[in-house]
Amino acid sequence: MCRNIRVLHNLEPATTPDEVDAAALQFVRKVSGSVKPSQANQEAFDRAVAEIAHATRHLLADLVTAAPPRDREVLAARAREKAAARYAR
Repeated sequence: MCRNIRVLHNLEPATTPDEVDAAALQFVRKVSGSVKPSQANQEAFDRAVAEIAHATRHLLADLVTAAPPRDREVLAARAREKAAARYAR
């Protein structure tokens, strides 16, 4: 999986619409192999981002869990530790 794609489910504070949109954009960029599509492909690119964001919102709304919400600060600290270890080499 791409390192830039983050878990959006079961977070405290809850996932924002901007985070869902950013994840959808990242996914479409990865799949299409293009950060900035040509004018000919812009409409298809934008439509794909909107559809994936829509599906992601539905998925997050429908998922259930008995686990307590994960703290974003704890997750961020773990990510910083992993990055420090990875780039200290």
